Amino acid sequence: MTYDVIVLGSGPGGYSAAIRAGQYGLKVAIIEKDLKLGGTCLHVGCIPTKAFLHTADVWEKFQHSIDEGIHCDNARLDFPLVGDRKNKIVSKHAKGVEFLMKKNKVDVIKGYGRLAGAGKVEVTSGDAKQIVEAKNIVLATGSEARMLPGLQPDAKRILTNIEILNLTEVPKTLAILGAGAVGVEFASCFHRFGSKVTVYEMLPRIVAVEDEEVSKELERYFKKTGIRVETGAKVSNISKTDTGVRFTTTLANGKEEIVEAEALLIAIGRKPNTENIGLEGTKIQLDRGFIKVDPFQRTGEPGVYAIGDVVAGTPQLAHVATAEGMVAIAHIAGLAVTPINKNRIPGATYTEPGIGSVGLTEAQARAAGYDVKVGKFPFAANSKASILGMHDGFVKIVTDQTYGEILGVHIIGPEAFELIGEGVLAMEAEATVETLLHTIHAHPTIYEAVGEAFNAVYGMAINA
Repeated sequence: MTYDVIVLGSGPGGYSAAIRAGQYGLKVAIIEKDLKLGGTCLHVGCIPTKAFLHTADVWEKFQHSIDEGIHCDNARLDFPLVGDRKNKIVSKHAKGVEFLMKKNKVDVIKGYGRLAGAGKVEVTSGDAKQIVEAKNIVLATGSEARMLPGLQPDAKRILTNIEILNLTEVPKTLAILGAGAVGVEFASCFHRFGSKVTVYEMLPRIVAVEDEEVSKELERYFKKTGIRVETGAKVSNISKTDTGVRFTTTLANGKEEIVEAEALLIAIGRKPNTENIGLEGTKIQLDRGFIKVDPFQRTGEPGVYAIGDVVAGTPQLAHVATAEGMVAIAHIAGLAVTPINKNRIPGATYTEPGIGSVGLTEAQARAAGYDVKVGKFPFAANSKASILGMHDGFVKIVTDQTYGEILGVHIIGPEAFELIGEGVLAMEAEATVETLLHTIHAHPTIYEAVGEAFNAVYGMAINA
């Protein structure tokens, strides 16, 4: 049998691409090496992490329930039950992916897949091997956590995103190496679970992809609530001890410290899974291990597409993988295609306070030569934020003064990762500040702050 499409990998990009191919009436198969479908995002990434973060939100409310006029005496965190809840959520959605494969007539082939010549994929399962053929192949093999040379993760002391999600107790002290989204999310989570958390980042600021003011606000909040943050810091000489880990850190001021902690989370980024998938001998070009693609997600090899974390030049985000999958499958089906607009990709970081962003930062806009005008509104002036007891943060709108073009929206505060949707839609629709200025926002809501920020571009915010 020859398929119209074979998808290699069943993460969000892969399974969404397979479903869309089925919806278009294409004959499609998906190949997955792991026992369950869903990839990193579902099993050891987005979903279990956010389940933990939700519990941290709830636990924090219990700890400060008196602020709400509620007495919660003797409340305690049962961490094994937290893990059980997380596992149930993951299991439910993994079964959902399996159901969707059947619903959309996608053949699931279990085993390790690698390219084996034009239009062919070799699938290895145990000692058995088979060749499956397709007119088109979509590479969606994802990524894995980068590890420092010479280190190996274990169950308790040296952790990646996988091991930390399987802990059975909260470490008393947790050191985190790296302050990107993964590092700061686990810092926010385990600090509220009761760990004494320190974050070490080599760059001058945390969440460095965000607008500089957002980085400063998150660092300020972390320090205010008891998370130690060391930027411009280098970590070396990491070793395991009987009680945890020990390492040396050189701080930004040049001072050296010997640090001991029960656990160390390595969160220094993710590397693409492009080794041993049969790229050698093809016309596929790599950039530091990432696959180069054109606007339709085509690689240099005829009939081979790539989406998601393996792609060069786009962020390693589940929703990006899914969007790229839609582009690839539409192109394969011969339908009209709108390529990914890299300036319309929302970022979401689920710390407390949360972060949502899209488009250019203020610094990027100025560097690009725009006549920048900024509107900013603090959540401290938002009535619903007061009701929620979540006053920290702000909404920041970056615009071009000449035509009122919206260049970027940057939010740090309550539910920022939900609020950013309005900014993404506004930019996708090419709305101007004038449009948003006259858009009615319901009261009292936290998304009123977005409307106020658009008004603030012209110095016309009402409540600040």
